[in-house]
Amino acid sequence: MNPVVSLLWVAATVLFGSAASAASLTAEFFDPQGKPLGDAVLTLQGPSGKADLAPKADMDQRDQRFAPHVLAVRTGTQISFPNSDNIRHQVYSFSPAKRFELRLYGGTPSDPVLFDKPGVVVLGCNIHDWMLGYVYVTDDPWFGVSSDRGTLTLSQLPPGHYKATLWHPQAPDMQPVSAGEFDIPPGGLRQRFTVAVQPKPDDMPAEPAPSAFGDAFHKAAHE
Repeated sequence: MNPVVSLLWVAATVLFGSAASAASLTAEFFDPQGKPLGDAVLTLQGPSGKADLAPKADMDQRDQRFAPHVLAVRTGTQISFPNSDNIRHQVYSFSPAKRFELRLYGGTPSDPVLFDKPGVVVLGCNIHDWMLGYVYVTDDPWFGVSSDRGTLTLSQLPPGHYKATLWHPQAPDMQPVSAGEFDIPPGGLRQRFTVAVQPKPDDMPAEPAPSAFGDAFHKAAHE
């Protein structure tokens, strides 16, 4: 066999063999009343292997809200905080996993913030008390956040046995909880999760709620 053809055949075998062995998890999240639940964070520990690195991420500010409301990242990620509003914001956090402050600014700060410790980081704005955002920093190799429809698909997973962890900002004590163990076969798996959550307050109350950040921070920091 021609050496070039032989090398191409080996490369194709490795590529398609790897793709064929990858599985996926389709997760569906519901609250106790059976309604689809967005902003749920699912993390997985499983077979040995490396997930793709994501060293950079964005947490925007649009319409006086953090966007996304919940951002999940791997430990060691650098996060930029662009301000897409036509007014200035002052982003800060007192959370043990990351303490920082970006003084009053518009546009995008020149330097991203390094999130180098796992944990829940509660974000606030010194100017707009109702603005709350969350960064969930994890050491687990596979993770994601559910959509508004309460769904999340994790692909390129090695088939095998997994341990799952769940977190949601409306959980009673805002701490991660075990979501059990299960096997993901080569053909993939669809799994349903029910998450205990408290009723969601209005995102933007008519009157600012100065205690909103403090309450969320206290729950996240209580370990």
